This record gives sequence, C-alpha cells and structure tokens, in this order.
Amino acid sequence: MHKVGIVGWRGMVGSVLMERMLSENDFSKVKTYLFSTSLKGENAPKYDNCHEYILDSDSIEHLRTMDIILTCQGGDYTKDIHPKLRQSGWEGIWIDAASALRMNEDAVIVLDPINGKHIEKSLDAGIKDFIGGNCTVSLMLMGLGKLFEEDLVEWMTSMTYQAASGAGAKNMIELLEQMKFFGDAYLSQRQSNSAANALEFEKNMTENFSHPKFPKECFGHPLALSLLPWIDIKMPNEQSKEEWKAQVEANKILQNKEIVPIDGTCVRVASLRCHSQAFTLKLKKSVSIERVESLINESNSWTEVIANDKEETLQKLTPAYVTGTMKIPVGRIRKMTLGDQYLNAFSVGDQLLWGAAEPLRRVLLMALKQ
Repeated sequence: MHKVGIVGWRGMVGSVLMERMLSENDFSKVKTYLFSTSLKGENAPKYDNCHEYILDSDSIEHLRTMDIILTCQGGDYTKDIHPKLRQSGWEGIWIDAASALRMNEDAVIVLDPINGKHIEKSLDAGIKDFIGGNCTVSLMLMGLGKLFEEDLVEWMTSMTYQAASGAGAKNMIELLEQMKFFGDAYLSQRQSNSAANALEFEKNMTENFSHPKFPKECFGHPLALSLLPWIDIKMPNEQSKEEWKAQVEANKILQNKEIVPIDGTCVRVASLRCHSQAFTLKLKKSVSIERVESLINESNSWTEVIANDKEETLQKLTPAYVTGTMKIPVGRIRKMTLGDQYLNAFSVGDQLLWGAAEPLRRVLLMALKQ
C-alpha cells in the first residue's frame, strides 16, 4: 500500500480535499501520514489506514519516506521544502495546490478530465511533479474545454468575479466582519432615525468605508458593499498576475502548439465562495448555439448548460446554487452583436472543489493506479 503524506490538511483547500477523500472512501486505498509543524507528535484523526501520530511537515527525514506527498500548504512551503527533498534524493511524486512550480518545464498542471491523457502519459514517462492550476482557469476549462478541444476558439476574454475565500480563510472572515460592521451601522441608524430614507442610509454606509475601526487588514480596502478590480501583483505587460495566469496556464494544460490568446479583468467580489466568469469568445468559424451547447454538455459529467432565460439563469447560474457542489453550470450562451462568430457565456464553479481540491485528488488516484 502506497505511503501518502498530506501537508496543509487543515486549511480551506486541505479541508475540502479531506472531505472529498473521506466521502469517496479514498483513505482505504492508501497508508496516510498527516504532516503539520504546530501539531507534530499529536494523535492523528481516525481515518482508515492513517498513521497514529502527526509528523513534522518540516522534517525532510520523514517526508522522504513517502511515496507520494500531497500539499495544500502554500507556495512558501513548496519553495522551501521541494528543492530540499529533491536534493536529498527523494524520487516520489509531489502533488501541489500552490502555484510555485506550475510553469516549470518538468511539472504538469493537472485538470482531469480535461488533460487526463496527458497526465497518464506524464506518469508513464516518469514525471514527478503534478500541480493544481489556477482556480479560474480550471473552472473555465471544465465548462468550455470542449470548445478548445474541437479547435473552435480563436481568442477569449474572461472577466472574473472571484469570491473572498479565494484570497484565503482570513480574508473570508474579514469580509464577514465588514458585513457585520455595515449591518451594525445600519441597525444603529435605523433605531435612531426610523424615518431615514434609502439615500440617507447609503450616505451613512459610504461614510463607514473610511471609519477608523473598519476591518480591512487583509484586503486593505472595503470589499463588502464594494468590489476590488485587482488581484495579485502587477506584471510587466500591465496585467495583474491573476489575469496573466489565464493564457499561460490554460495553454499549458491544453498542450497547445499555437497559443490561444486569453485575457480579461479579474475582480474580487463580496461572495464568500465560488468564482464566476463572463466570457467573450471569438470562434474560428460560425457554429450554431445548439452545437455549442451540445459540446458543453458532452464535455464531462459535471457541466450543466443553463437555458438563456431569466428565471433559470437567476436560479442556477449563481454561487448560491453551486457552492459546496461539483456542478459547473454554463449559461447566457448566445451570439453577440459583434458578429456571428462571437459567443457570449457565463459560468460559475466552486473554486475550492474543481478550482483546487478535486484535481489534486484525481491525480493522486491516477498515480496510485500507475
């Protein structure tokens, strides 16, 4: 039975991964070792075939005894531990949620079922590093990947609406604290002036954006009742790094010989979980909406075409419908006034599942079969 070490299992992505593995009975297939710095030496949770004690996540000696290491600990951990492990002679399989190794030539960005065959070939060829992709890129390809596979896309833009939890657990909590701050301010104003009108409430809320006690240590700015149209650092070409990832990662996942241009604007919105995206696609030829919908429906078991009408769109094309599920609804599919080869679409997905944990889980199972 393969020895699998899991690092970062208590964080958001790690917790979702553990839930998926538990629900799918994956722990029965491996000997699991849980790693942590703060909990080393303590009793491990009672999963099937789980080592009794938690091991030290900084211990190269312990880590190098694993056949497979799966980490959701973050990029700084990867940059520190991965080279030390390889230099120690460790030849096991490294599966990682962080972005640190994604663009390395000898690393594969994983998104089965989109590039499952490439993952299998890479395992057979002796590749050892398998990295989860950017959350919005993975969700986009889960929904629209069949259009790329059929070589229909000339270029695409993706305007994202990304949840607070995509920035981390502390950021999600801060959004809730900001919402509470506004809620308390509203109740206080309403109690002191029951005759206040909507514009008076709005003025009071706006003034609270700059209140000295307003919680914004993580985001640096108000997200509640607002949005933040910048995610990650600035790149030399004026994109944010989150926007830059769309083209480079999508084309690497798809193994494209000719680069499909992908660009857009990434925006943080006041949703707790699930990323949404609005797409404009320039197709290489005219394709009927019926054919587009058929391709999307055929792409995988989780994608769901949502009819382009108001009621179904508002019911199903939202984070409220998707959160905590494996669903990838794709809707607002229509030809644009720009021309017959221009396609509009909108999609939503849980960035902690298909955007992070599930691709890692699936490549783990593929590695076990190999």
